[in-house]
Order: sequence, then structure tokens, then C-alpha cells
Amino acid sequence: MPPMADIQGSYDDLFVAVPRALAELLDGGDVGGSVAVFVDGEPVVDVWGGFADAGRTVPWERDTLVNVYSVTKTMTALTALVLADRGALDPDAPVARYWPRFAAAGKDGVLVRHLLSHTAGLPDWEGPVEELYDWEAATARLAAQAPQWEPGSAAGYHSLTQGFLVGEVVRRITGRSVGEFFAAEVAGPLGADFHIGLAAEHDRRVALTVPPPGRDEDYTAGAAAADGAAGNGTAIRVRDGNTVAWRRAQIPAASGFGNARSVALVQSAMACAGTVGGVRLLSREGCERAWQEQFSGDDRILGMPVRYGLGYGLFGTTYGWGGSLVMIEPEARAVVAYVTNQMREPAADSRGLELVMSTYDGLLGVGALRSGR
Repeated sequence: MPPMADIQGSYDDLFVAVPRALAELLDGGDVGGSVAVFVDGEPVVDVWGGFADAGRTVPWERDTLVNVYSVTKTMTALTALVLADRGALDPDAPVARYWPRFAAAGKDGVLVRHLLSHTAGLPDWEGPVEELYDWEAATARLAAQAPQWEPGSAAGYHSLTQGFLVGEVVRRITGRSVGEFFAAEVAGPLGADFHIGLAAEHDRRVALTVPPPGRDEDYTAGAAAADGAAGNGTAIRVRDGNTVAWRRAQIPAASGFGNARSVALVQSAMACAGTVGGVRLLSREGCERAWQEQFSGDDRILGMPVRYGLGYGLFGTTYGWGGSLVMIEPEARAVVAYVTNQMREPAADSRGLELVMSTYDGLLGVGALRSGR
């Protein structure tokens, strides 16, 4: 039997299956990654392993950062939920109340909750890749665009556009970019090493994305190319996501940088009724708002059945998002986060599910300890 990959970090004995599962992924060819499990806002697993570069010469370290792609959406959603909890944002209000020009081209009936639930009818990014790095140009393009369907009547995964749409509403309300608001009101108070718009000082810690085996950096990631046909938007290549311009930009649906520890820490607010480590981000009611079903049915872009809440995918009593992965279990007050620099073909990628499943015996054990059994 070949030796297992070297896994660094710490974990509670109840969760020994988690580092083992990460080691198996690395042994199976993945370059690097990290996994964290938080219960009651505290880490019970915080492990990492492999390498931060495709050449496998730079070890993945405790503070290595990676582009988590769509997990960024949960951070952007959280900023909106915080504002809603404060009474500054009404999810049932027309987007144009906050962003008047957005009413153009028949979008006066688009509500804020449509933006958060992928039902606004603006799923495709139709501009050049370079325009993603220019906030004013990106949001002006979306404000002028006509919806592809009656808003609220159908869902289609807003792979790149959701972050600009929600982020511009946040900017209009607060006067700060979503990255600035997130840093000051969420990541800062929690001490979370997660960034929407990465400063140059952190570049040395970044693990660049590695394309799937047999592919090169022209491989296109994201929903627009998930099955080679779905979506008509501009395809984003691995090489685009690995540029300095992408890191510096705020693309709040896809350009967040963090590690499993920071993802799990931030989303523990949603698992723990709004309060983590004595820091109260929002109320229990504010958290529960996120789980209210906004859409159930086939996603026009993904071509699969989905259930969407306000900014989170709904999976039974579990909530979260993929790309890298975050899953939130409010009943267990638990979060599982997995980030990696290794892409795989979407249809063949079950890594997140495997890691989530590896936590369940541990979570059951924690539940038994709580109940005194």
C-alpha cells in the first residue's frame, strides 16, 4: 500500500475520517487543498496538504490562499443579509429603488431577492473578460441589459453576474464596495483571512489554479461552459483566474480568496444563529431568512434540478455552495469547508460530497456528547 499524503494541521479524534479523505484526494492526483470543520464556531478540523503550485515544489502552508470561485457568492450574500438584518436593505424591494438605472430594458420588476436566488434573468456575462475588472463598466453593462425571462419565473445560475448585481446594491446603500464592506463588517471583526479584492501583499501566499488533468490553462471554468453548451456568456479560462488583474478586481461571485479555515469561520455565523466567537453579525431571524425557498425546479443554465434560498443553495436541511465547497448545518451548528487549487471536470467531481460525508460520523459523535448519550 503506497504511503498516504502528508497532512498538516489538527483535528478532533471524532473526525479522523476527514484528514484521511483529504489524503486520499491528494494521493489520487490532486495538487493541494485544505479542509476545515467548525462546530459552535470553533474548529474541530483544520487540515491542509499537498502543494501550492502545479510543479509540486511549493508546499501548501497553513496560510495558503486560493481562489474559491463560487464559494465567494456565500460571502457576498452574507453582506446583503447583514444589511437586510439591519433594516437597510429590503429583499422584496425593486432593485431600482437602490439603483435607479437598473430599471432599464424591462427590469423595473426585478426584486433584490431575484438577484440572490438566480431568478433575475441576467445569467450571462456578455462583455469581454477585461471588463470584469472595471466595476463601473461591468455594472453599467448589466443595468442596460434586458432579462432573458420574466424575473422570478425561472432560475438560471448567475455564475459571474450575481456578484456585480448584489454588490452594486450593497455599494449604493453603504457607499462602500462589497469587498470593503465585507472586510470592515465581516472578515475584520471575525479575524477571517478571506478577501474580495486581494491586496498585493498577499500574492506570495496564493496557490494558482491548476486545470483538470489533461487540460491546459485555456480550459474554461464555470457554468457558461459546464457542459459545453449551457449559457451564452463569455467563457472564463483558468489563465484568466490566475492573473493579477483577477486577484485585484472585485468579482464578488467568483474572485474571493481564502482557505478552508476562513470560509468555515465566516459561514459559522450562518450556522450559529448569527454570532461567532462573541461577534454578532446578524440575528437568528436574519440567518433563517437565507433558508427561505425562492425557487425550486430546473436551472436553465445548469440543466439540473435546484432549490435556491437567498444567496444559498438548499439541500434538505443543509445549505451551501460549490466550486470549492462550503456546507452549513444549522441544526448541528456546523460548517464544512473545502478549498483546492485542483480543478476537475464538473461532471466527474464528487470531492466536496466525499469530504462532507467524511464528517458525518464526527458530527453524530458531537451530537451524542451534547445530549449526554
